[in-house]
Amino acid sequence: MVTLRLPSVKLWRAMVRVHSSCSSSPAAAPEEEAGGGAARRQWSEQREVFTIWMKSLVLNGSGCTVYDSGGRIVYRVDNYASRRAADVCLMDLAGNLVLRLLRKSTPLLHLVGIETWHGYRSGSWFTVVSSNAWWWRGGGGGPCCEFRSGDGDGRVVRYRMEGAARATRVVVDGETGAAVAEVKRKRTAEGVALGDDVLTLRVEPNVDRSLVLALLLVHHGLITPS
Repeated sequence: MVTLRLPSVKLWRAMVRVHSSCSSSPAAAPEEEAGGGAARRQWSEQREVFTIWMKSLVLNGSGCTVYDSGGRIVYRVDNYASRRAADVCLMDLAGNLVLRLLRKSTPLLHLVGIETWHGYRSGSWFTVVSSNAWWWRGGGGGPCCEFRSGDGDGRVVRYRMEGAARATRVVVDGETGAAVAEVKRKRTAEGVALGDDVLTLRVEPNVDRSLVLALLLVHHGLITPS
């Protein structure tokens, strides 16, 4: 039986502390359409800012919680007994499945330092590839993840996350070189940095935020095998 964290004063204060505190008016909640989490629109026509707290809502569980700019929980990951899992589900607050990540690396790829994950949303959808090998880093940067996703017309889109796991990371469109998202350690309005487990995610317009989160889950080590 899964036990959710009780809304204790300590947890409530922690949640208030980490959620996004933009000076502008809070953004409207992500548009919700009929159906589960996967059926809801995962992108916006405006730039979005989220706060990621690397804590699970499940008591004694492991995972992360994603807040929008108004402090509402929009996504969560709960690995329950394991911090580093081979099967991870990104859900909305109600527990509806948004996407699923499965580790699919072969012994040969693992031997040369490459790990692969397949993403599913009503069927196979994308592949994430990650490696710490020096030849993968492409010029001396931190470890990178490459994202491949085919849309309706068969065109393949590639995103790459650049930057060390504990520093500012940028998601770059492989075709245009444009930054489509940025992840960095969260700071308060006064410029004070919060803990290493509190991050700010900025997503550019018309970019699927769930795909960016899939990259982050791999890159941050939440589902990387020990």
